Order: sequence, then structure tokens, then C-alpha cells
Amino acid sequence: MNHVLTLEPVPRWLDAARLLGASGAACDWLTSEPIGEQHVRLTLTLPAAAAADVAAQLRGLGFDGQALGVSCAPPLSRAQVREARLREARARRETSPGFTRPGARATGEGRYSLTPEALALELGELAARAGLTTVVDACCGSGGNTIGFARAGCRVTALECDEGRLAEARHNTSLYGVRERVDFHLGDARKVVTQQRADLLFVDPPWGEQFDKRSTSREDFPLLSELLALDLAGYRELWLKLPSSFRVASIEGAEASAWFGRAPGDARRVKFVLLRVPPQSIVS
Repeated sequence: MNHVLTLEPVPRWLDAARLLGASGAACDWLTSEPIGEQHVRLTLTLPAAAAADVAAQLRGLGFDGQALGVSCAPPLSRAQVREARLREARARRETSPGFTRPGARATGEGRYSLTPEALALELGELAARAGLTTVVDACCGSGGNTIGFARAGCRVTALECDEGRLAEARHNTSLYGVRERVDFHLGDARKVVTQQRADLLFVDPPWGEQFDKRSTSREDFPLLSELLALDLAGYRELWLKLPSSFRVASIEGAEASAWFGRAPGDARRVKFVLLRVPPQSIVS
């Protein structure tokens, strides 16, 4: 028996076919109906197991500041739901690693907030292609993003207020052979970023291990809000790495793109949203 799944609201910047995997790529199975200017309602018809898998994957999530509604007709059986959740739990065991080289260090917040290595390198390559070859990483943590930018050939100034995490970042950049491309500063980014000049200011603010996966906004990230209130005229571009639940409209002028995992277990999961913001568009 086939089931009709309805998903809403889905932001237009989210690649629905990527989110839904092979099922979403079959366009004759997928219809899209506008909900205002920025969101759509998606409807797709799937066999029971595939419908249950999509529902399990999206359970408890939100995008662009709104909880995602998922409805299914006819309803799935309890057994189908239970089996799909077990499959989802197994799939999460094979996700994109933060670091791949033995000996890399990441503890505490530096561990659970780490950008997967493959995605960090892609961010660096994106910056390099755009001619953004000097970067200030305002919250470098254990150095995952810093290493990605440096491996792509950028010169990076890495800021971190925690001495232990900064030591991990120093160790990890040496392990990856990019130590000579990085300048480290121990200090509060809010006091340092206006003293720097670079092509790109990259901000990956602390999310907190228990961040709201359904809805977040600028107010949930005090450090980010304080940074956005500063004079950022010393940078050509501002990039923000934030959870998929973040309300994009809370950052004026932001252009959003969803970044998915690269391993089988998270290839259909949004790991973060990248907001690209021209500094002149920011209104504190």
C-alpha cells in the first residue's frame, strides 16, 4: 500500500530532493505548493517502508525557525513506525566524521560542535574559489573549520576564548600539516574581531549540546548577536554556520544554503545551514 506524506513548512533554500533521497528525486512523486514567499508544502507518495523511513528521519526536526509538520495518509502502523525508527538509529552509526586522522583531539564542546572534516574542507574550497583567501575564524574551537580553510590555501586567524580548546586546535593544525597557515589568538572574539582585517569573517557560534532542533533564532545565540552588533567593515564577507532550525530572517540580508552529511548515515541529514551575509546588510 502506498502512503501520501505531506511536509510543511519547507523553506525554499532547502534541497528537498536531497533531503528525501531517491524518493524525492522522482519528481513525478513530488508536488510542491507555495506557502507564502519563503516556504512550500511538499506532498509525495511512497510505499509504506519508504514513507515510514522519511517520517522517522524528520521526526522532531524544524527548519528555518519552524517545527516541520509531517502527516501521513493512511496512517502508518505502529510496527512500521517502530521498524523505521530502528533503521534510522542504525543509520546514524555511520555518519560523517569530524576528524579522520588518528591522534586528532576534540573534547567537550569542541567534540560535539565539530564540523565534519569533509564539509570543513568544502567550506574552505568555497571560500578560496570566491577569492576569500584571508579568514578570521571567530570561534575556532578544536580547529575543524580552521583546518578546512587552511587546507584550501587560505591564511587563517583563529580566535578562541578557551585555552584548552585552543591547544587542541594548535595540535590538530600541526597534525594536518597546515600550522604555518594559521595564527592563533587566545581571547574573546567580541573584543578581537574589530581589530582584525580579512576577506572573510567566519562565525560558528556555540550551539550548546541541547540546542532546540525545531526552532532557533538570533536571540538563542548571544555571542552571535553581540558580534553582529559590532563594526564589521574590515571584512568583505561574513559567513555564519548555524543549525537547520535557525530562522534565517532573523539575520537581515542573509542567503542560506543547507549542507548535508557525506556518509551513508547522514547523506539525507542537514548538518548545518550556511548564511552568507554582506556586512553592510547587517542591522544590529
